[in-house]
Amino acid sequence: MNPYYEQKILNSEPIELVRLVYQTAITSVREAREHLRHERIRERSTAVMRAYAAVAELTSSLRPEVAPELCGRLRSLYAYMQRRLLDANTQQADEPLVEVLGLLTTLAEGWAGVAEQLAATSKAARDARDVAWRSAGHDRTESAGYAVSA
Repeated sequence: MNPYYEQKILNSEPIELVRLVYQTAITSVREAREHLRHERIRERSTAVMRAYAAVAELTSSLRPEVAPELCGRLRSLYAYMQRRLLDANTQQADEPLVEVLGLLTTLAEGWAGVAEQLAATSKAARDARDVAWRSAGHDRTESAGYAVSA
């Protein structure tokens, strides 16, 4: 694995890791389509199976204890995408790949929106904490000192 990519993974927040898995799946499906177009069977199969594994990783990242209905729907959708990836591989057909690519792209865009909302919420919480800290007569350098000594 690329050392830069490996460090990016090791240093990422969970929400960023899911985004990376979506990107891996999307890239793999695009590569599979390209290999299919050029009749490179082994490479197509490898790319399809890489996409399949990425979708399996997305499935394993679901937390039904947090959102059971959403997780159930996503689990069903991910299983469907995996079936379509296998169809594409065994039938050497582009249509299932196009369908899965569309689904993955839509989900990745939605996930990016969630990530942006969470980032904005986190920033607002940090800003509110800083305001409260300053209104109590402290400045930012003091809070950094407390964080280090804690």
